[in-house]
This record gives sequence, structure tokens and C-alpha cells, in this order.
Amino acid sequence: MTEIDLEEEKKALAREYKELLRISYQTLTPEDKKLIRKAFDVAVDAHKDQRRKSGEAYIFHPIGVAKIVASEIGLGATGIAAALLHDVVEDTPITVEDLEKQFNPKIAHLVEGLTKIAQVKKDMNISMQAENFRKMLLTLNDDVRVILIKIADRLHNMQTMDSMPDYKQVKIASETLYIYAPLAHRLGLYNIKTKLEDLGLKYTEPEVYNDIVSKIKETKEEQDAYIKLVSDVLKKSLDEEGVDYIIKGRPKSVYSIRRKMAAQNVTFDEVFDKFALRIIYKSNLHDEKFVAWKIYSIVTDHYRPSPSRLRDWISSPKSTGYEALHITVMGPKGRWVEIQVRSERMDEIAEKGYAAHYKYKQGATEESGLDVWLNLLKEALENSETNAVDFVEDFKMNLYAKEIFVFTPKGEIKSLPKGATSLDFAFSIHSEIGVKTRGTRVNGKLVPLNYELKSGDQIEVITSPNQKPTINWFDYVTTSRAKNKIRNVLNENTKKIAEEGKELLTRKLKHLKITLNEGVVNELVNFFKLKTSLDLFYRVGIGSIENQQLKDFAAQKSNTLINFFKNKIKRSPTANPDDIHKQELSSNYNLLVFGKEQDRLDYKLSSCCNPIPGDEVFGFVTINEGIKVHKRDCPNAISMQSNYAYRIMPAKWIDSTQQEFKAILNITGMDTLGLTNELTKVISNQMHVNIQSISLSGEAGIFKGQVTVVVQNNNILKKLIENIKKIDGVDKITRVYKN
Repeated sequence: MTEIDLEEEKKALAREYKELLRISYQTLTPEDKKLIRKAFDVAVDAHKDQRRKSGEAYIFHPIGVAKIVASEIGLGATGIAAALLHDVVEDTPITVEDLEKQFNPKIAHLVEGLTKIAQVKKDMNISMQAENFRKMLLTLNDDVRVILIKIADRLHNMQTMDSMPDYKQVKIASETLYIYAPLAHRLGLYNIKTKLEDLGLKYTEPEVYNDIVSKIKETKEEQDAYIKLVSDVLKKSLDEEGVDYIIKGRPKSVYSIRRKMAAQNVTFDEVFDKFALRIIYKSNLHDEKFVAWKIYSIVTDHYRPSPSRLRDWISSPKSTGYEALHITVMGPKGRWVEIQVRSERMDEIAEKGYAAHYKYKQGATEESGLDVWLNLLKEALENSETNAVDFVEDFKMNLYAKEIFVFTPKGEIKSLPKGATSLDFAFSIHSEIGVKTRGTRVNGKLVPLNYELKSGDQIEVITSPNQKPTINWFDYVTTSRAKNKIRNVLNENTKKIAEEGKELLTRKLKHLKITLNEGVVNELVNFFKLKTSLDLFYRVGIGSIENQQLKDFAAQKSNTLINFFKNKIKRSPTANPDDIHKQELSSNYNLLVFGKEQDRLDYKLSSCCNPIPGDEVFGFVTINEGIKVHKRDCPNAISMQSNYAYRIMPAKWIDSTQQEFKAILNITGMDTLGLTNELTKVISNQMHVNIQSISLSGEAGIFKGQVTVVVQNNNILKKLIENIKKIDGVDKITRVYKN
């Protein structure tokens, strides 16, 4: 690099440092500034010889992360210093011990936590999914700032990964949507969550992303004019009432528009509320609620609200700490508009998450706002029995879940994820109550354990000391806390019964002159077609293996010659019914299809498990070799599904002699004369598609129909759907998937 470039870089560094102090959310004392300056100097020196892929000095990355930590997350000097130093232990000769000597132990502790996360990723040399993610959470070390800085690190990487190869961008972006966006959401960092989601979409579905961005730009002027129209009306009344406020227009995020388009099967133009208005008002703590409802009254004087879409998170804040009043009203030109009402304090909490909580909770420690959630998290992590994939899926569900608010018999309020059952509620109070639950009453009425709770329900749990969880309980709960506890109790019971079963089996075999040893256990497991010795002992313990069956085993074991011939016969392909079935399968079911749409795609059979027609299989999208097909029980299956969940494609063998596929279409529209006739004409005459069944009904001018058609492939089906859409009166057509 030339002298001038280096000089420019030095100036840029000085500017960045000043900017970092200027944008910091917390008020920094002279000691804080000294600490940050020291961390800045150590980081600049440690990274002085490193450059990023884009060519710029590496030090700009830790500074970028520190700026996000300082202004968007709002941590104090300790967090900012740790962010500046987050890569020094991993990338430079500096050790954790060095940091302990130079700084306070807290900073060294945070950097160590961040380094452990980085190492998990490096050692595995694979995408940081399931098992690695669990390890990452274990590095929380009671300090949530580790995760907060890690989220800032991920955001900065997402903002600066243009110079990376495509496949790396997709991997990092998938990981971001898979874990980091839900984490940011759970920690109340809504701005960062939105940025992570939008950037994730930008790299995983670039065409979709660019299409929505360009459409938002096209409609920006029109949207701005519309927002001004609504704002002007509200301003007049708010000013008359003496409210101190500001109004902001806010377009919905690209990702949320994409999600609505997919969920409702609509185009960009059909998405209703693509923007929201935010009224942020000044108020002392005592009057906050009063002013919010005063604003509600003013808004609804001018615009009619949708009662079903009123959200009052002021009376019952979300467990992330979010407080606001959301009103959806019918604005001019017949458009729905969401209006968010927040005080300045609520707005800060919505922007900064927990950092704002610390500021408003006088004298509270930095971690206090997260205690409850962290305890639940630790409980989930300590249960190492869970398969990593299930763990992540459960965990993610609880990160992103919408909330409901329910009451205990004494009137205390509890928040649970939407979809939680009365049994989930029992476990949320205390796991010992959950385990002993015999029944539940909701609003005074006895309800099943899998009753889905609604906001406002009051639940009473009836317990019994003799009650024990059964395997069916898994179907009655949705929260990971309940699932983990049930799993633990069932495992303990199984082990206890298995121990008793082993003693019983030893005694029974003694009568048959057989000594129980490892060889005999393996023979018994094979004889009863079980998977493990635990299964065998458990079945003996519960009495499902009878004495006669053990006698049969002993007889088979004693006559080794007959046994030898039996095995010979078993191995011949004609004698084993399983093999006959497999042959039948492979002769007919010899065509592989992928995904819900049953597409036929190019693939290779993998050599690690050599699947053959008829086997249960899945497709795995490799980077260089297209789709590789593996057996469901392939030794590598779990690792692939844990670490590359987003690359797995459902696959199945179908009968190639049956070259046609069934598809069910739901059609809705306006009941016009001759619509049925027109519909059958398009399907049968124009497209020459066979209708297998058709059911149509009309009610008060609305037409609903379900048609089952038989088509050769997906392309014909898509063309058919396009042609049906063109029929006058047809409003919507969707394909139904039956599991």
C-alpha cells in the first residue's frame, strides 16, 4: 500500500473512533472513554497486518461491530471494549490471560466466550447448525452480552459480505435466518432482527428480494403521499388536544412482505398493510397508559378500527419487554393502515431491547431483564438427551412464537407461546406440577390436557401424587420446557424398568440353562428384532416378552444345525417375505421424485449407503454434485440434517408405470351463470386433462369448488391453474396438499 493510502486509513480510523463515542447510547464517563480508547489501541495494534477479502484493513470489522453494540444494541463501555477485542484471541498472539492483565476480568471473560463460539465454527468446518448452535448457547456463561455481541458481529458480516463467493453467502445467510434473526427477535432487538431477515433474504432468494425492493421504490412516492394524507388529519386533532408527539411513516420490511405473500398466496400488490404509522409521544411514567388511550380515541374518531386487530401490549407487555398499542384502521381509499402508538420510553425499548430496560430499571443489574428467559434456556441446554435437530426446532419455535397471556387461579398473569396447551401451562408453573398433572380446568370447566389456551383464559391444574407422564404426553404439549421434562421422566422410568427387566431375564434364562452374557443379549436383540439391549430389558420388565417366547429362543439356540439351515434359507431371496416385498417394490417403484410438488430432477445415488428403489430416501443438495440421494437410515443422515437442514429435499420412489399424478385444486370466486360449465370446458376440452372428481357449491353469490385432476407433470398443472385463473368470476385457485 502507498504512503497516501496508509495516511488515509489512519484518518479514517480516527474518524471511526470519534463516531463510536458520539453514537454510543449509554452516557460514557471519562473512565469509560479511557477503557474504550485502550481497547481500541490494543485492537488496532493486534490486527495491523490483517486485511479483509475486500482489501480493507481488518480492524474496520471490530470497529463496525463495536458501533452496532454501542448505538443499536446500546451496551456500555464493557460491551463496547469486548466488541473491539472480540477477534484478537482467535486471530492474533494475544491470549485471554493477557486481556485479564490489561483489562478487567469481565472483558476477558466476554472475549473468551466469543472466541469459543468462533472455534466451534472453525473446528467443525461445516455450517453452524443444530449441534454447533447448542454449543454456542452453552458459551453464554451467565452473560447475555456474549450473544448480543455475537449478533452484532453477524449483522456486520452480513452487511459486508459482497466480496464472498456465492455458496458462502448462501450458507451464512441461511444460518442467519435459521438462528440469529430469531435470537435477535427474542432479545427484543427488532431493528436488528429486521436487518438480519432482509439481508438473509437478499442472499438466499436474490431475485425475490430485488423484485420486492424495486416495487417498494416504485410505490414510494405514492406511499409517502398517502402517509402524509393520514398524518395531516391526525396532527390537527393531536395538536388541539395538546399531545407532545412525532409521527413517523415506516414501510414494512422486505422479509415481512415476502412472508405475507407466501403465507397468503398473494402478489405484492395484494399485500394489505405494506406500511405503518408510528406515533411516538412524550409522557411521564405515571400518565403513559392514559395518553396512549387518548391517542387511540383521537385516531378512531377519524378512522374506523378493526376490532380483531387491536393489540394492547401496554397493559400486558410481551415477554421480550415490548410495549405498544397497535391499531389497524381503515384509511382513505379503502386501505388498511397499522398505527403503532408508543411513548418515548417504549420506543427506546422497542429499538434497543434489554439495554433500554437497564436504563429504566433504576439500580438493576445489566442482566436482570433476562433472568427468567436465561433460566429456561439453561434448563433446555442441560438436557443433553435431546437430539440436536429436535432441540433447535423446539428452541426456534419458542424464540419466534407469538404470545398469549393467561391467568393462574390467583389472578397472576403468565405469558406462553401461542399454541400452548393446558399441560404446557402446568409445566410452566413448575416441572413437578407438570409431571403430576391429572387434569386441568379452564375458566371453571374441565378440559383435556391438550386443550389449546387462548389469551385471557384462567387455568387451574389438578394434580395427583400417583400420576406419571406417558408417551402420549408428547402430543399434548408444544413448549420445549414441557417436552424436555417429559422426556427426562420417561427415560428415568425406562431405565428403572430395564434394570428390573435385566434381573428378571437373568433368572428366567437360568431356568432354561442359559447364562446371560453379551453374546446372548445380542442374539436375543436379533431374535426379537429389537434395536438395543435397553429395548430388550425394558420389554421383559413390562412383561411384553413372555416365557414361551424365551423357550422358543432357547430351543432355536440349542439346535445349532437346524439353526444353520434356517439361516441359509433366510438368506435366500425367495424365502424372506421382506425381500419379496423389496423386489416387488424395486420392479415398480423405480422412479424418484422430489419435494411436495413431486418434481423429477437429476440426481446421483450416494455411495455411502447405496440406496435402491423402494428404500426410504431423501435428497441432499450438494455444492458441486447436484442432488445426492441417501437412505433415511444412512450413517451420515443425522449429521446432514442437523448441520445442513436447509439443503435437505424430501424424496420418494413412485411407480413409473403410473405416469400420472393426482392434484387437488380449491377454487373460489363469484357464482356467475355458466361458471361450472366454463370450468369443465377449460379442464377437459382445452387442456385435455382428466377430471377424477369435482364438488362445487354456491352460497349467497360465492362459489367454492374442489376439483381433483390427473396430470402427467407439474408443468401441465401450472398451465391448467393459469387457464382456470383467466375464467371470468374465478378469484383464487390454490393447490391442496394432503399428508
